[in-house]
Amino acid sequence: MTVERRLVNPEMLQAMYGTVPELAGVNVRSINLSPSGPSVTLRVDLPAFPRSAPPEWTDAGMDAVQCQLQFLDVENISLTHWAPPTSGDVEMEPWGEQRRMRVTVRGSGVSMEFTCYELATVSHVSAFKMQPDGADGGLHLFAGKLDARLYKSLPGTDESKFYGR
Repeated sequence: MTVERRLVNPEMLQAMYGTVPELAGVNVRSINLSPSGPSVTLRVDLPAFPRSAPPEWTDAGMDAVQCQLQFLDVENISLTHWAPPTSGDVEMEPWGEQRRMRVTVRGSGVSMEFTCYELATVSHVSAFKMQPDGADGGLHLFAGKLDARLYKSLPGTDESKFYGR
């Protein structure tokens, strides 16, 4: 099943990519487990830079796109390995008969799975220039108008509005 069918709001990614890219071999930047909801938020780099990127992104020399995926009503979570920085595959598939899905995140430095509500939300889409060491620091150009006004780079992990805490 495609990622696109598992998202509440795929429109921004569809506009840039034509379709929502599959989440295979993505850099998994962070995992936020929140008791509110309960929810899980993954911050990932998408696997390729979009052909239809906003001109300000290409003019600024950006070469990578990052977003957050938020999953609500999380149950049965298992995080058995987390050694960032890492890359992996994020898979989402229908689970059971009560509007649920199973999410697995697997890679060399991550092993996680959980069940949750059947749709995820995309947020905080930004472009950045990948550092030679693979880091995502420095300037981020955000696609959302509010994010673009508030942030010029990734905020500190204490920024609750950004990380969903």
